[in-house]
Amino acid sequence: MSYVVTDACTKDFVCVAECATAAIAPAATDAAAGTVSQVYINPDECIDCGNCATICPQGAIFSLDDLPAEKAHFAEKNKAYFN
Repeated sequence: MSYVVTDACTKDFVCVAECATAAIAPAATDAAAGTVSQVYINPDECIDCGNCATICPQGAIFSLDDLPAEKAHFAEKNKAYFN
């Protein structure tokens, strides 16, 4: 299981700083930060600690098991960012 960022993300980058494994990208200082509408979690690097979901003020991050059905496509969107 990993965590997934959904469309409620406002790119405040708080979760990026809280990530224990640097699985969330882009960082605010990355050139890509201005070209994307949200941040993404790499499911291969996520260790399921939940730090990101706990700190997200928008409630935009869900564990894969708790991802609402209408937001299921965001799991693939997060994964695709890293491919």
